[in-house]
Amino acid sequence: MKILVLNCGSSSIKYQLFSMSDSEWDVMAKGVIEKIGLKGSFLKHQKESGEKVLLEGEILDHQTGIDYILGVLVSERHGCIKNLEEIDAVGHRVVHGGEEFNSSVFITPEVVTKMEECIDLAPLHNPPNLKGISAIQQLLPHVPQVGVFDTAYHQTMPKHAYMYAIPQSLYKKYGIRRYGFHGTSHRFVSKRACEFLNLDYKSQKIVSCHLGNGASIAAIKNGESVDTSMGFTPIEGLIMGTRCGDLDVGALTYIMDKEVIGTRSTSILLNKHSGMLGITGISSDAREIEEAASKGHANAQLGMEMYDYRIRKYIGSYAAALGGIDVLIFTGGIGENGDLTRSGVCKDLEFLGIEMDESLNKGARGKELVISKKGAPVKVVIIPTNEELVIAQDTKEIVEALANR
Repeated sequence: MKILVLNCGSSSIKYQLFSMSDSEWDVMAKGVIEKIGLKGSFLKHQKESGEKVLLEGEILDHQTGIDYILGVLVSERHGCIKNLEEIDAVGHRVVHGGEEFNSSVFITPEVVTKMEECIDLAPLHNPPNLKGISAIQQLLPHVPQVGVFDTAYHQTMPKHAYMYAIPQSLYKKYGIRRYGFHGTSHRFVSKRACEFLNLDYKSQKIVSCHLGNGASIAAIKNGESVDTSMGFTPIEGLIMGTRCGDLDVGALTYIMDKEVIGTRSTSILLNKHSGMLGITGISSDAREIEEAASKGHANAQLGMEMYDYRIRKYIGSYAAALGGIDVLIFTGGIGENGDLTRSGVCKDLEFLGIEMDESLNKGARGKELVISKKGAPVKVVIIPTNEELVIAQDTKEIVEALANR
């Protein structure tokens, strides 16, 4: 089965074409379109051989962009399939499923209506996700589509973990609660870690750290998410590249009063100008911050200490929530490649059974690896995430189940 996976952002589309069998899978092609609707839009395409191609052209909207992708996939020069009939299904990343969706679903008009009802919860993300679904309906009307939700994995959280201490009427009227994000990544790496370590997924206490420009931690017990650091929006929780993470709401209203700014400007401040960028004044890129810190830049050093400390606090709190930890996972761009961050996070956590082997950790990048000391109570591992593969696997499973009815 050939499955096209789409991840539509506000001005971008990431894609991968998978060839899936019962036991094996291959990425036939992948790429990204950027600057949709803007001047200088382009498509970066990578063939199965690894050869990369840059194609420039005017891409005014998502339907044009997806049409462009389909054209490249079947082109004689850059393509990997002979015709579009070879595409058996399309899987979409959808950021927010609210309380409605606790698993991936076959997309029907009724599902689309329910997804539209979640737009207020993710106004920046769900509309382009829906545009991708609409584009496929127009361009490949007979191809089945599946939606895979970032929030779905965290719908197993107990009520005492996802509720906020605000009037119940606000929860009932507006759905204000902790939803969590990065669920597809946390689901993949937690399962994969147990396969890698030869452990029973349904009997482990796992803390999964997805660390990138956006970052979150999940507490996973017996195969289910029981808590996570992101909340009603992706701002809550860890310090991120440009997001502030946990912040006293009293400080927020104080800033709004003093700076005389409204909700829109405040949202931009918290999402785009805070986090590591705000602390350091240098960059949101961990590599640039590490370089500056090594040269004695005080705010870069402070930023790294704050970043590691916040993660360490969450690990401690989730150890309490889980009643201990069996496996600690690092994933995401920083988690997979940042040995300084992994070392800083695990510092002084020996009392939890977390004992880092620095000889294994140092220089480890982007590969599955145990980096804890031999015999340590907690297995500390690097597991590269693969959200696109999860979307392809869910799509295959749902489409095949429908065909076998």
